[in-house]
Amino acid sequence: MTAPVPLPRGPYTPRPTPLDLPPGAGVPSSRTVFSAAHVVADPYADIGPDDPAAVDWEATLAFRRHLWSHGLGVAEAMDTAQRGMGLDWAGAAELIRRSAAEAKAVGGRIACGVGTDQLPTTGEVTLADVRAAYEEQLALAEEHGVQPILMASRALVRAARGPEDYLAMYAHLLRQSPEPVILHWLGPMFDPALEGYWGSTDLDEATDTFLKVIAEHPDKVDGIKISLLDAAREIDVRRRLPGGVRCYTGDDFNYPELIAGDERGFSHALLGIFDPLGPLAAHAVRVLDTGDVAGFRALLDPTVELSRHLFQRPTRFYKTGVVFLAWLAGHQDHFTMVGGLQSARSLPHLATAYELADGLGLFPDPELAAHRMRALLAVHGGAR
Repeated sequence: MTAPVPLPRGPYTPRPTPLDLPPGAGVPSSRTVFSAAHVVADPYADIGPDDPAAVDWEATLAFRRHLWSHGLGVAEAMDTAQRGMGLDWAGAAELIRRSAAEAKAVGGRIACGVGTDQLPTTGEVTLADVRAAYEEQLALAEEHGVQPILMASRALVRAARGPEDYLAMYAHLLRQSPEPVILHWLGPMFDPALEGYWGSTDLDEATDTFLKVIAEHPDKVDGIKISLLDAAREIDVRRRLPGGVRCYTGDDFNYPELIAGDERGFSHALLGIFDPLGPLAAHAVRVLDTGDVAGFRALLDPTVELSRHLFQRPTRFYKTGVVFLAWLAGHQDHFTMVGGLQSARSLPHLATAYELADGLGLFPDPELAAHRMRALLAVHGGAR
């Protein structure tokens, strides 16, 4: 039996055995499920805070192979991979190249984020600049044969003067894309620089503009990913989509009910929380494939407490908890992040994440996870 771990709020006795969820069970069939995957930093790179990110490519790709082995798709170079929070466009482009090749080698499904983050973050930016930046990234996705996820653009917020600029920009980009894309609406809780996306801070008006883009180009939109943490709005949007356009939930607070759906439809999934939940999430959706909604909810509902904890405000720092759990689970040998973001959450926050994840049986080796948790506590002077 593993000895208690001296967490800040008191000793915690780890779960003795993990969930038994071996890889190779196949791809879920009733829902399309993507995990937005994190990147693994190189802890030995001698770089400063203003230098380009140093990535441990083998560990990063190994984690993607782990997700594919459990039947999940990988949503690459998204905000979970620290796009715009440590990983610049050059790093994201290399990540897309490498992951696309790895997906082809193992037969894994992949879609990649396409944005405008090669543009400067300050100063004047024009709509033409935004369009050219999107086109450059779309061309890379096309070159490597990956499905584009058209990400929300901080630069477009700065350049646009109203909804008509969004409509024109997306119409141009969708006409150019050779295959249907996934549109991504990321709310300001994930990125404050995206406040007022679609040309309005009024969410009803923004939603109408978003849906107008889709209605005018349904053949070029595979689906939409909504990350607003608002289940009622997602359901409303889902019911207003043209036939054949999927809704991929990005709601890390309400995903079980949204994926399960109702008599009028359901959401597929493209979620950051499915990085640490990968094997369990894939197993739950395969249970749903059989029509067992209750069994699906029994597996995923208990994970919501962990997800809401990781994604608590400031929500954009959820990546710290995701990488922390990957370290505890043995997917990487260190808890170092691109941009130094391992410091973005407090020790009590991380301790609670450990306790919740261990209680769910997410760690393949509970003893290793406990050992690493003790080590972190000791480094912070918290071991008793």
